[in-house]
Amino acid sequence: MRKRTLKRCLTAFWWITLVFLYLPLAVVVLFSFNASNSAASMTGLSLRWYHQLLGNEQIMAAFGNTLVLAICSSVIALVIGCLIGYGMYRHRHRKLGWLIVLIYLPIVLPDIVFGISEMAFFVQFHRLTGLLQPGLGTMVIAHVTFQIPFVALIVYSRFVGLDPTLFEAAKDLYATPVKRVVHFMLPTIKPALISAFFLSFTLSVDDFVISFFTAGPESATLPIYIWGAIKKGVSPEINAIATLMIGAVAIAAAISLLFSRKNQHSRKRQS
Repeated sequence: MRKRTLKRCLTAFWWITLVFLYLPLAVVVLFSFNASNSAASMTGLSLRWYHQLLGNEQIMAAFGNTLVLAICSSVIALVIGCLIGYGMYRHRHRKLGWLIVLIYLPIVLPDIVFGISEMAFFVQFHRLTGLLQPGLGTMVIAHVTFQIPFVALIVYSRFVGLDPTLFEAAKDLYATPVKRVVHFMLPTIKPALISAFFLSFTLSVDDFVISFFTAGPESATLPIYIWGAIKKGVSPEINAIATLMIGAVAIAAAISLLFSRKNQHSRKRQS
């Protein structure tokens, strides 16, 4: 009887938590289809705000900057993070506690501290060299710096799950280093790479603080645009932008989770 009561309480707590987390998002999505000009009252359903977005040059420019920033930073972070993850695996038997701390530091460091430090660095670097003026380029570099640890840890965890004898078997079959990478390593860690890319993409699209401190006047992203527009009050147009961002992040997160589970299943088969 006690187990049944406890199970019911835990189930109720689970559903309450889900409602608490996702009800605000559901409200934003619902009011994005509001036919009224006010975001406080619902008078009917309409797609007018989504059509209006397509004609807003500022929003479309911010949307383009968001995509360019997310894709470029994710690709760069994927390459560098993959190399770091493999290096961590190759030297896992050494005492590399300091390296682990450096990898985790951008993850646990508050965004505002990270953003201010990035801004101070770019300002001083531009003052001394005339390069890296605040803009989309500095934003890409800043995003890469906090995306790399996530990619490195995902790739490292995939390599750790592999049978070490597979690497020796590839050598015994006279595979050159290039062939081992192309025909063995990349196909084996492919789910981890795809998962890491979409996770990086999600983090980039969702980021505001670091983007805000490293952006230039012509490189506003959707989160920065929303922050500036919301000062005038929440409008159905802002709700529509937020809904599109929720959908994009949800799709990227779902794809990342899908390949992460595929990665776990492949590990179980090998074990």
